Amino acid sequence: MLRKLLILGLCAGSSASVPMLYQAHPQAFERLLDLAMSRPAARDVAPPMPVSAVREATQQPLGRKVLLQADARGHFVASFKVNGRPVEAMVDTGATVVALNRSTASRAGISLSPSDFDREVDTANGKVKAAVVEIASLQIGRIAVDHVPAVVLDDKALATTLIGMSFLRRLDKFQVQDGKLLLAQ
Repeated sequence: MLRKLLILGLCAGSSASVPMLYQAHPQAFERLLDLAMSRPAARDVAPPMPVSAVREATQQPLGRKVLLQADARGHFVASFKVNGRPVEAMVDTGATVVALNRSTASRAGISLSPSDFDREVDTANGKVKAAVVEIASLQIGRIAVDHVPAVVLDDKALATTLIGMSFLRRLDKFQVQDGKLLLAQ
């Protein structure tokens, strides 16, 4: 009788943790569901999960939170969505606003003319011309912020997208601890 109660308790505890696991790793559950529905033959081998899906799954603890691991240089680089389009970007708390280069802005549907570059901004490489824009939607994992102020610089002036304070200050929390950056909305 005790064995049956123990097994029942284990089953109940395991099933209670499923919603939490789904919230933390929705892509993995969707992939399992797809595999179960397609009923592959025993000889079929499922293709490996793309690196981007693994990275995105590991970035989502619970709810609208994202946890980023610092790279070897101590930078927090992740895949964001700018106006729905994927963009690799680095979180930079020293940047006042989000900064994109012209190529990335174009891929994100932000069209600019030469006359839009009418502002001068200070960068780590000196003063450069910039265009002030508003990003309709900036997203990482389940965190999304609309109407984010940003600047667009020439491709020669900026190699990567920087996620600055115009995005970060609109979150409920961002915190660095033990080589990890927690973003929460």
